[in-house]
Amino acid sequence: MRARRVWAVLLVVVLALAVSAARLDLDDDDDSDVLDELLAIDEEAERGGLDAGGGDGGGAAEAVRRAQSMVLALDNDNARRAVEDHAELLLLGYAPWCERSAQLMPRFAEAAAALRAMGSAVAFAKLDGERYPKAAAAVGVKGFPTVLLFVNGTEHAYHGLHTKDAIVTWVRKKTGAPVIRLQSKDSAEEFLKKDQTFVIGLFKNFEGPEYEEFVKAATTDDEVQFVETSDRSVAKILFPGITSEEQFVGLVKSEPEKFEKFDGEFEEKSILLFVELNKFPLITVFTELNSGKVYSSPIKRQVFTFSEAYDFEDLESMVEEVARAFKTKIMFIYVDTAEENLAKPFLTLYGLESEKKPTVTAFDTSNGAKYLMEADINAKNLREFCLSLLDGTLPPYHKSEPVPQEKGLVEKVVGRTFDSSVLESPQNVFLEVYTPWCVDCEAISKNVEKLAKHFSGLYNLKFARIDASVNEHPKLKVNNYPTLFIYPAGDKSNPIKVSKKSSVKDMAKLIKEKLRISDVETVAATENVPPAENVKDEL
Repeated sequence: MRARRVWAVLLVVVLALAVSAARLDLDDDDDSDVLDELLAIDEEAERGGLDAGGGDGGGAAEAVRRAQSMVLALDNDNARRAVEDHAELLLLGYAPWCERSAQLMPRFAEAAAALRAMGSAVAFAKLDGERYPKAAAAVGVKGFPTVLLFVNGTEHAYHGLHTKDAIVTWVRKKTGAPVIRLQSKDSAEEFLKKDQTFVIGLFKNFEGPEYEEFVKAATTDDEVQFVETSDRSVAKILFPGITSEEQFVGLVKSEPEKFEKFDGEFEEKSILLFVELNKFPLITVFTELNSGKVYSSPIKRQVFTFSEAYDFEDLESMVEEVARAFKTKIMFIYVDTAEENLAKPFLTLYGLESEKKPTVTAFDTSNGAKYLMEADINAKNLREFCLSLLDGTLPPYHKSEPVPQEKGLVEKVVGRTFDSSVLESPQNVFLEVYTPWCVDCEAISKNVEKLAKHFSGLYNLKFARIDASVNEHPKLKVNNYPTLFIYPAGDKSNPIKVSKKSSVKDMAKLIKEKLRISDVETVAATENVPPAENVKDEL
């Protein structure tokens, strides 16, 4: 249903842009109200009021015409020239089949209208990169969708959220307007209607070293809008907690923890760190759009709650309360397990792909360690889990299959038995590390079984294998499969790697050499074992 609504908006607002003439001059008409018209069309489409043909009367057609006049249609002939002829050009590279392009197109048009209404001199362009690959290559469009800003020919790639406000904020910062100045109560109240995260600065006369550092921070930060005022009554509308401070910086969010006061030194780095640590809500809902921001957050310890939406409704207030106690130290994230493309990659790391009940995990992005909360999910247990995560006493989680009950000719090793079966075993251990999806693993497994039969009966040598796709151990670091190791009884800390390209005969020879096993011992150990013809042929 959502996809159909997106395409309805696209057909009404965007497809008309696709047929625009490839001209390089913007219409000089007053477009200050185009944004409102576009948003009205968007809302109508959301309600299902627009058909595929956009038959809503002349109002929609007029909004489309005016939006069309603001966005240049580029092709192989004029793309490079458009970049060269405009001091500031915002370009959207898209493909007709790309769903994310379809979702971004209306937001791009809204951003163009909003910037035009603000008096921005930025020109706006779109390029069908699939239809015009030569032009796409010439201007740096390498995937879809791509948003690029060219300032005097210098390219800036946009990596922010696909929303109108995020695009507008980023463009203004990159084109010399990093701070919005608000000097009246009416302008402050109007600004609050945007319902966006922003930084407020109160500075007398807009001068002094502290103010200069504030502006530097506003220029460096690409995402959060900075606003400034010298009027305390205006500042109090934006941040009611301001008292008698001569100068003040604070962060305002549309979240339960709405106001955060800056208490650090008035230096660019300190202000930027304050914003980075506090800009996320108490619980961040994980999405494709914000995933990169989550991964790159300076808050390295992150606690994830996985559950379906109706289950999380019962947990949300409890998680929020715990999160409040660890603010700026631990980032709390919710992942809807109904969104398999988001949840499954995480749960696979724990071997929990089929888990249906709510699950709490943690990551430390500074070292890649992962943790699993195995206790019941309640406030007490979650708080203790987080405290242990912070003080470094929480044991890392390594996934493991259940402990096998039987031992075969080739012993099955799992994560939980790696220590006892391999590292602490008094025997020499020949270990095969494999995965079910490995192309070469099946053939190697057969060779290992042949070796196990050949050396069967030797008390000081055993053969084992571990499925690395569902088992982990901190001392087993393997990236290629299959991988073969010999763990000598006298030195388990230095396993000998065996080439998987070796023949069975060469592997047997290597085992004898490294473990000093004589032919006499091998014969004596196997003399009561029924011969296997395929083993004789190989050895």
